[in-house]
Amino acid sequence: MGVNNKNAQDNIQTKGNKKDLKKPLQVLHISKKDTQKQSLEIQNEQTNSQGEIKKENIVKKPQLIKDESVKEIECSNENTKAFDNSQQDLNKPLNFSEPNSDFQLERTVDEFDFDESAFLEALNANEPVGTTGETISGKVIAIESDGLYVDIGGKAPGYMPKKECGLGVITNFKEKFSIGLEMEVLVIKEQNADGMVTVSARALILRQSWEKVSCAAKNGELIDVLINGFNRGGLTCDVDGLRGFIPRSQLEDGQDHQSFVGKNLKVAFIEVNPESRKLVLSEKKASLVSKLTNLDLGQLIEGEVLAVKPYGFFIDLGGASGLLHQSSVTKGSIRSLREIFREGEIIKALISEIDLEKGRIGLNTALLENSAGELIIDKQKVMKEASERALKTKALFDKKEQDK
Repeated sequence: MGVNNKNAQDNIQTKGNKKDLKKPLQVLHISKKDTQKQSLEIQNEQTNSQGEIKKENIVKKPQLIKDESVKEIECSNENTKAFDNSQQDLNKPLNFSEPNSDFQLERTVDEFDFDESAFLEALNANEPVGTTGETISGKVIAIESDGLYVDIGGKAPGYMPKKECGLGVITNFKEKFSIGLEMEVLVIKEQNADGMVTVSARALILRQSWEKVSCAAKNGELIDVLINGFNRGGLTCDVDGLRGFIPRSQLEDGQDHQSFVGKNLKVAFIEVNPESRKLVLSEKKASLVSKLTNLDLGQLIEGEVLAVKPYGFFIDLGGASGLLHQSSVTKGSIRSLREIFREGEIIKALISEIDLEKGRIGLNTALLENSAGELIIDKQKVMKEASERALKTKALFDKKEQDK
């Protein structure tokens, strides 16, 4: 039985060319079996087309455009996760026995590192030049009305105020100091915020003066000074830029002491104290030291017993006095010093010590004895033979002088 499938006919006409469309319609006799087969083919085509559309949709899946805030949240989450992992790695104890451990014990040196010598060199380069009390050689590089600048090798020059440029009043300041003048200075104030230190030529001169007079006093030297003033207590003078004082009691004639102003006196040192800036001189001691310089160790002298003290005797040596200590009187046992010598008695003794700085002379009679206690038993014999016995001790004092 023939079936008029209108839909099938339309499909056939659509698939045909334009020429086929002009042909007259024909009635097709199709069996039921063919119709079912054709419908199955149509369904398969539709199914295949839908599958291809799905595949295309899967392949061409649109990308989601994330908002900036979403990106920041995701980035923050990743950083938090990485930080948690690093904390776990830190909390995890290191096992040095593992052969595959990534931990490196030896630190590698890169181009930004430097060794210890370079580090010390960098420290020295930035180390401030000039500490208080240090003597530095420098060169004048600039002169101002109130002072001058000295190159001392630091990151900044040293500044010297005008009053620190020398002793006394400097009238020809710019003539005395010229650019390029080399000089030694003393640092009196450490560097300020700009790295500049304060230096002084005056302080260095005074320091050198104190060192000079201290050495002279130790050696018992005598100096000539010009008296430039006076007061109720004594006279004042200048000693290498230092102010010296001579008490009235240390003058040979202190009655009219103001008359010495403008005159020269020969004096010796009594006290030299740089810390308290105390310099005390004496004319009387100078006379004594002059006499001491004519004495020698081991020399036999004759003098009068001035006083008997618990520790010994004071002997007048003609303007100077010597001490005969009890330990140097005799080699024997003494019950009382007065059983040996008395005040006003003339005795002979050996000079065993000369201290020019203190103006002191040490004496000895025990070395004149041939046996212990001889001076107690026969004092007259010892004193009579003193000159011959003194010759025997000369070698002893010569050796003592060489050992100094």
